[in-house]
Amino acid sequence: MTSTVAPATAPTRPSSPRRARSGGTRRGEATAGWLFVLPVILILGTFLLIPVLMALWVSFSDWSGRGSPLSSNVGFVGLDNYAAITTQGGLPTRDFGIALRNNAWYVLLVVPLQTALSLFLAVLVSRRILRSRGFFRTAFYFPSVTSSVAITVLWLFLFSFSGPINAIIAQLGGSGPNWFSDPRGIVHVALSAVGLTSGPEWLTGNTFLGVSWWEWSSGPSIAMSALVLMAVFTTSGTFMLLFIAALQNVGYELTEAAMMDGANAWQRFWRITLPQLRPTLFTVITLGLIGCWQVFDQIYTGTQGGPAKTTVTPAYLSYTASFQNNDWGIGAAIAFILFLIIIAFTIFQRWVLRDRPVSRRRIRAYEPRQARTGKEATR
Repeated sequence: MTSTVAPATAPTRPSSPRRARSGGTRRGEATAGWLFVLPVILILGTFLLIPVLMALWVSFSDWSGRGSPLSSNVGFVGLDNYAAITTQGGLPTRDFGIALRNNAWYVLLVVPLQTALSLFLAVLVSRRILRSRGFFRTAFYFPSVTSSVAITVLWLFLFSFSGPINAIIAQLGGSGPNWFSDPRGIVHVALSAVGLTSGPEWLTGNTFLGVSWWEWSSGPSIAMSALVLMAVFTTSGTFMLLFIAALQNVGYELTEAAMMDGANAWQRFWRITLPQLRPTLFTVITLGLIGCWQVFDQIYTGTQGGPAKTTVTPAYLSYTASFQNNDWGIGAAIAFILFLIIIAFTIFQRWVLRDRPVSRRRIRAYEPRQARTGKEATR
């Protein structure tokens, strides 16, 4: 007689009340979090997202600035506004090309100079042997919190034809230029000093955005050069604070080990300190690029685009096209092209400063000699 035994089954464990309570708590925290951030979302959506979307619509429309841009009287023109400043070759295209030329040289000079100067100041005031470090930090940062309008007025006085800067140049035996009335590019001024006053045919005969390549290579005007110095003077203090905060997190153990190995000050900075500042360097360059491509208030309160449009920037051109010429579609199109330029530069410099994998050759250079000979013997 055979007997069948039922297989033993594991008893089912009831759901833990603590786990259920934990899940309910998490859902409650998520709901509370959304309630807390809801006012900010509503404010940003009302005063930021909706205006941006309306401006995007204006860039594709023929809105005249009167009435609502969403009214039935406003027509859709597609890419006509973008074509007017990029491909049609008229005055709007040339003005946009000149503005891009001016701003490109501005970015090319300001971003490296302000980054290098702010890093130098941060290293300088972070030295333990320096006395009154708090005073120097405050002094270097003070121009950054001063009104840009006040700094611009001061700069107009300093760089006037009879101002202190030209007086100092005269004391040194030179003659200063009429800074804010000289439209000559500094590269062309340097070339004319060696007798080169006109470019070759392939530079003067070819154009981009209505501006010849010879004009693109002229460099910033003397007036724009003064604005470059002002930008470096006013922004280096802010970025200095970012580098100071980053330097405080640099491991001094590696620096001391490098000193024991005989590395000099420059080698320790280049090989140890600077690689650890890469995230801060990315932040500083990104903020510098955004700020330089959006420069407006110095132009508006200082030169208003003069002399001869050599200080016009895309941001100022967007303002004049919209509020002075009533070309609201063209002004909005310039603003969104500028937005794309900023995004492209940010992505590019993020790619340049990315973390790269260490090559096998460099890994082998840091391996112990016995380990390398052992690997070669096994091969």
